[in-house]
Order: sequence, then C-alpha cells, then structure tokens
Amino acid sequence: MDAVFSFIIPCADHGGGDGLLDGVRVAPQPNVAVAGWPSEAGSSALAGFKALEDAVLVKRLRAAGACLCGTTRMSEFGFGLDGSTAGQAVEAGSADAEIVLDMTGESRLCAGNVCAFKPSYGLVPRVGVTGLIPSMETPGVLARDPGLIRRLMQALAGPDETDFSVPDETPPPFAAQGVDPAKTKVGLIKEAREWLSDAQAGGFDASVAELEQAGFCVEEISFPDYRMYVLAHRIIGAVEASSCAGRYDSVRYGRREPGAKDWNEMYLSARGAAFGPLIKSLLFEGAYFQFERYSAYEAACRLRSRLVTEMDRLTGQVDFWAMPLPGKAADAGTLPLDETYAKSSSTLFANVTGQPVLCLPPATGTRQAPVQLVARRGGGGRLIDWGEFVCARRGKGGCNGI
Repeated sequence: MDAVFSFIIPCADHGGGDGLLDGVRVAPQPNVAVAGWPSEAGSSALAGFKALEDAVLVKRLRAAGACLCGTTRMSEFGFGLDGSTAGQAVEAGSADAEIVLDMTGESRLCAGNVCAFKPSYGLVPRVGVTGLIPSMETPGVLARDPGLIRRLMQALAGPDETDFSVPDETPPPFAAQGVDPAKTKVGLIKEAREWLSDAQAGGFDASVAELEQAGFCVEEISFPDYRMYVLAHRIIGAVEASSCAGRYDSVRYGRREPGAKDWNEMYLSARGAAFGPLIKSLLFEGAYFQFERYSAYEAACRLRSRLVTEMDRLTGQVDFWAMPLPGKAADAGTLPLDETYAKSSSTLFANVTGQPVLCLPPATGTRQAPVQLVARRGGGGRLIDWGEFVCARRGKGGCNGI
C-alpha cells in the first residue's frame, strides 16, 4: 500500500479547460466524502464505509475543474497527527493541494515545507465532512504557494443553505490587492513566545526579522490571558467530541460487537471496540464535563467568549499577527491527550476564535521556523496578499524552494 495515500485515483490531464482549478490535483483526507470512495475517517468505527455522495466542498472543487487524486492517511477522526501523512503529498509532488480538517491546528502543524491556510470559521461548508469538534473545526488547505491557496479559496468559500455554520452572506474577497509594508503593522503576542525553547525562539525571531527586513512595522503586544486558550479548547472540545461521537453506537454508525446481553452493553462494547486510546481519553474527559462538572463547561464557554472579545480588541491594533508555530514541550510521562494539546498549544487560539491563519514555511537555507500570519475574521484574503509578498521577495524557489 502507498505510504502517503490511503486511496489513489490517477488523474487524467485536465489541461486546456476554463475552470479556476483546471488541472489542479487535490488530495482530501478520508473524512471528506467523495462518492464511492472509502470514507473511514481513520477510525475503526467507520471501517468499510463508502461515501454515498460528494461533500459540498468536493462539489465545488469539481465544478472549478480540480482533479481529486486520492485520499491521504489521517489520524482517528483527524484529531492530532498520530499516523497522519497530511502535507506529504504536496511536498512530494504527488498532489498540488490537500484538504486537512483543522480542529486543534492539524493543517498548520503538518505543513512543514509547504504553505497552509486555515480559513475563518464558517467560510467553507462542512456538510459531508466527518468532524469531531463542530464549533472549532474548519477544512484547511495546503499547497506549495499562497497563489494556489487563493484560487482554492475562491472556489471553496461561500454560503451553503445546508450548513448552519456558514453565514448567508457574501464571502470576503480573495482577489489580489496591493501591499505596502511601510503602512502594515505586524503584532507579536509577548506571551506566545514564552512557551518556546531557545532553538524554537531563535527560529521564530529569524522569521520575524524577515518581515522587518521586508519593511513591515513590528510591535510586541501583551496578552496576559493568551495561555487560557488551551484550557477553553480542551474543555469545550472534549464535550463537543463526546456529544458528536455518540452516533457511533452500532445503531446509527459503527460495527456491532457480538454477545451483548442488552442495549446498554451493546453500546459500551461497540464504542469500546470503535475508538483508539487518544479518542477514548478525549471522550472520557468530555463525558466527565458533561455529566459530572457541567459548571466547568459553562465557565469554559464564558471564558471563550471573553478570549474572543479580547483577541478582537487587540487585533484592531494591528493589521496581522505573526505567531510561532511549534507548541510547547510536553512533560515527561504525560498522557497522549496531554501531549496532543502540548504540541498544539501555539495553534489552538485560532480554533477558539475562528480567525484565519496562513502558515509560511521557512526560507530555504535560513534559520527560520515556520510562522503563522493571523488576521481578524474575514481577513483571509489580505493574509494571502501579505504571504505572496513575502514569498515573492525570496526570489527563485518562491516560498519554500521545493
């Protein structure tokens, strides 16, 4: 079997058409429904399941002329990156773009030497996408350069009457606009850098230096409650996941284990066999906050509202943020769920707030680390403008040199 793809369909030559994405090879994860394709979402709970119809975003990709070339391997339900090959198809040249569900930062953390874009929440319809944390997940896009990401978003973004999370309004513009770095303020969140090791901080500082050399105005701003995003995400995300995974009860979805004496034992045995250790630990936490500490869940929701408001206020002081990508190191002996949240600590904020993020890879031959460019909700088009500007300055090889 292929080391990167879980399912492969050779693409015919689509050149010569008039579609926005004519000839572009796109590889979604197998939690994105493509009619007739295996759609197991990386979980035993959906073993053998094939999609009955295309997801809305797949219909939009096809309408724009894209060729779906197969599905990449993914972690269970896309949570974390254990067992995932996301990003590798684009880096190896086996696909021009990938679709990766971003619920804790997965599309950004897997980017490495390619560009990744997490749209504003509700910009891309999720109908036909098997998710886990409905209020914090959005389909992310990986490609070699921001220009292709722009074309993909022009095809994907927009209202959908079947998805309640997509507002019935005209999507923000993704047409290219000019960039004047001298009139563009870049914000740095002081507390975001404090989680970094010395090596990680050095890589981030080198990426910021590139922005300064390009003429952008850089200013550090303090956000004392920045670390609280991890707590808000972990409690709310676990509760949503626990509720969302209730469908895998062997009645609606999932395999039924033999030998159950009653319906309760049937549910327990089916769910016990369906999920791996990481998802089980997430669901256990969610059930705890649902049924034993619901007041903590309510408090997390209030915290989320406050964090969103504060981030929006601070974002009004800058044009975009430059944020580090690596998470903090996990403590020795921590559980897999703790490790997942530790690795995602630098990306979770955007899932909580719904903001758009463009990740740029390091310039070839430099000490840089990948960097996240973050704007207010609806500002994804401008992020791509700024990303293209930075990549163009790097000269031959563009944004990543691969």
